[in-house]
Amino acid sequence: MASIALKTFTGLRQSSTEQTNFVSHSSSLSLPQRRTSLRVTAARASPKLSNRKLRVAVIGGGPAGGAAAETLAQGGIETILIERKMDNCKPCGGAIPLCMVGEFDLPLDIIDRRVTKMKMISPSNVAVDIGRTLKPHEYIGMLRREVLDAYLRDRASSLGTTVINGLFLKMDSPKDDVSPYVLHYTHYDRSGPSGKPSTLEVDAVIGADGANSRVAKAISAGDYDYAIAFQERVKIPDDKMEYYKDLAEMYVGQDVSPDFYGWVFPKCDHVAVGTGTVTHKSDIKKFQTATRLRAKDKIEGGKIIRVEAHPIPEHPRPRRLLGRVALIGDAAGYVTKCSGEGIYFAAKSGRMCAEAIVEGSENEKKLVDESDLRKYLKKFDKAYWPTYKVLDVLQKVFYRSDPAREAFVEMCADEYVQKMTFNSYLYKKVVPGNPVDDIKLAFNTIGSLVRANAMRREMTKLVD
Repeated sequence: MASIALKTFTGLRQSSTEQTNFVSHSSSLSLPQRRTSLRVTAARASPKLSNRKLRVAVIGGGPAGGAAAETLAQGGIETILIERKMDNCKPCGGAIPLCMVGEFDLPLDIIDRRVTKMKMISPSNVAVDIGRTLKPHEYIGMLRREVLDAYLRDRASSLGTTVINGLFLKMDSPKDDVSPYVLHYTHYDRSGPSGKPSTLEVDAVIGADGANSRVAKAISAGDYDYAIAFQERVKIPDDKMEYYKDLAEMYVGQDVSPDFYGWVFPKCDHVAVGTGTVTHKSDIKKFQTATRLRAKDKIEGGKIIRVEAHPIPEHPRPRRLLGRVALIGDAAGYVTKCSGEGIYFAAKSGRMCAEAIVEGSENEKKLVDESDLRKYLKKFDKAYWPTYKVLDVLQKVFYRSDPAREAFVEMCADEYVQKMTFNSYLYKKVVPGNPVDDIKLAFNTIGSLVRANAMRREMTKLVD
């Protein structure tokens, strides 16, 4: 069994020497400025580490894993990131809020498009233009996951993270509170395509390995509902690409998804056309065909250059933490309902989890325990749980029927709705509204729902 070459430390198995290789991303790395010193709060019973640093493994190299590894390395933690596929292209819409660009010091050259206009298109193809309230500097960033993920991994590597191209298999739990976790993985290097069985001993583990997380299974984190996202990347003629240069489209209707939406999002030189569903997974290709049909005139003449499918979690797992193992990103279930947003929350959860470890270890000097990691969950839930609950309610109210979707699109035409929606999305802060406008919005929403219910009854009569 081969083991990764890292400094050995007292009480753990000697590792054999082995050089890790990985391919760097072509973009120049913009190293984030070091944030203010973290407050150290290690548990009193946490033993001090003698002649070594705390060692943490991050399983998964997406936005969650990359952000976690960067923060750990920046805090002095000996960090190892294991990613099975360095060029992974997840079927993701690729939208990020404006605040993420600043918070995570992302260079503008990894953002393919700055979307300043959106069209919300109802089941009857009524289109509402959204974006009138955006300020000149505001936009929604559209990027490709393979570009963002590689950038964050490379930046973590530049800060000292050891990046391993490997497939995590299983984990042996420690026999007591101070013994290491033993990770088993297949290491892919120049020795051949089959890889080599390898082991690694660490003090703590962060599971960032997606919806099908093996780390989650290792700690019996429980199951959750998940959606299937299906996406095609379509290369369209230049004149049609010009139409989408700063525009994204969202289609709602029973034809494109019974419980989600279809989308056409612009990328660097192509568009991403996709949809998703939780309740009718076996019909996903039928919904994708309907999404292409709804956008037919605008993507006609296009060539499909890539097809992607992937599970997307619909709610947080019953368990997100056990001992010195924590889940983040999709592995924890951090994807919002209604909008399906996950990139920002993945990266944010990774950073928060890593910060909790750095703080709890007194900047790598002490072993952490479950109480240290639990502070990450408390902080994340306090900041974002209301957002998840509100979007859950919106999905249940407005995605239940086509008349309700018509009402939802009608509501989106309201300028006050657009302003409040974009402010909360772009900056991830709930901005207090105007009481008078809030009352008007409540009445308008009720009116839209009443009309939707009346329309549904009439449609039912016609069918009967």
